[in-house]
Amino acid sequence: MESLWYFDNVNLFKILCPHKYDTFKENHSSSTYKKKDYIYFEEDTASNIYLIDKGKVKIGYYTEDGKEVIKAILTRGEIFGEKAILGIDKRNEFAQSIDNTTSICPVSKDTMYELMRDNVSVSFKIHKFIGLRIKKLERRLELLLFKDTKTRLIEFLNELCEDYGHDCEKTGDKVICHPYTQKDIATLIATSRPTLNTLLNELKEERIISFNRKEIRLLKTVA
Repeated sequence: MESLWYFDNVNLFKILCPHKYDTFKENHSSSTYKKKDYIYFEEDTASNIYLIDKGKVKIGYYTEDGKEVIKAILTRGEIFGEKAILGIDKRNEFAQSIDNTTSICPVSKDTMYELMRDNVSVSFKIHKFIGLRIKKLERRLELLLFKDTKTRLIEFLNELCEDYGHDCEKTGDKVICHPYTQKDIATLIATSRPTLNTLLNELKEERIISFNRKEIRLLKTVA
């Protein structure tokens, strides 16, 4: 999520940003966005891939009755708009900044093709990233369709642990230092913030987790 998702704990911005490469850096520039600014809309031409240097971006779409559906909330080091690489000409989703200091590196698909063609490692990372993102989106859709809210939260916490977790040597707990607010998490598991607070406190009482504003711990007794 994913993101959804750092790619194997690798910051893709550091690998793919054109200013890292002499051939492309002279013509490269970054773009900045404030909260609620759109990077692109549904039906826009898919000509760029985007790398997040700073801030957060939400990816989603609108249903026919105008309801917003959020597919992912992405943070520093992640990429989006990657469907342009696959030959898709039009966007079927929107991308919107949800941070007042979002900085993004746009990369044309032609430039990305050159980077991938000239660097086998880059090509491999991009293809693996796309595969992992599709797998996570399929899993999220399955959870939304068939699982209750508490199960969706637990699954999401497990995803967070994979992407942002580390072992606490003293206690053996899994410590998750993540970039999401409670509002972000509620959005991603399709529930309300009050319901999320209730479920987090239930999990805390059951000694499955402990949490504060900066981190969540999956307790060793149930890990």
